[in-house]
Amino acid sequence: MRNLLSLFGTLLASAAFLLAADVNGKWTATQTFGDRTIETTMTFKADGATLTGTVSGRRGDSEIQDGKIDGDNISFTVKRQTQKGDFTSTYKGKVMGDEIKFTTTIMDREVEFTAKRAK
Repeated sequence: MRNLLSLFGTLLASAAFLLAADVNGKWTATQTFGDRTIETTMTFKADGATLTGTVSGRRGDSEIQDGKIDGDNISFTVKRQTQKGDFTSTYKGKVMGDEIKFTTTIMDREVEFTAKRAK
């Protein structure tokens, strides 16, 4: 019985991995803040439930930290240094094919945007 439960648990874990969204590669997004438009490039590498990579924008590249994949949901944080000090942005996204619908929190402000898989 114990072996059967162990096998069932392994199969469930494998199924969850196989159902995880494919986010590997480069994604691009355009965000509008008032009269400013910011282009962002995200490069993702998935390893099971772990997400790594970079977020690149006008201030250069920032490493993804605490990256997670749960089915078609992804989340991560990015720490940046500015002249006004350091700040952390939190990203939560839902993968839908070649798009990711993101909600990001930047300095206590929530912003929604869509990233598209780069061709």
